[in-house]
Amino acid sequence: MRLQSRGQICYLSRLPENAVETGNMSLDQDTIRRIARLARLGVDEAENATYARSLSDIFAFVEQLNAVDTRGIEPMAHPLDAIQRLRPDVVSEENQRDKFQKIAPRVESGLYLVPRVIE
Repeated sequence: MRLQSRGQICYLSRLPENAVETGNMSLDQDTIRRIARLARLGVDEAENATYARSLSDIFAFVEQLNAVDTRGIEPMAHPLDAIQRLRPDVVSEENQRDKFQKIAPRVESGLYLVPRVIE
């Protein structure tokens, strides 16, 4: 079995007997095991066919997305053209720094001193 590359998509030159095919993408049991090992996932052998079908469906959906002509479409940061409502930037509480530093265990030059946690 050999992978043949055409553009950005790789195709198997011959399908193994245990391959699951959806659209142009097919995954065999060995590929599922390799993906699970690389992702550090514990995959039960009995569920390999289910994972192969699910991943093949995902790949088929990605192929559909890649087939859409997006030339001339401006990228968006968010799907909605919403404007964030912001509150006015005004002080809403009084400064109580001196009050809190009086009750702190250790203070130096206006800074709180804490025990060292990383050596």
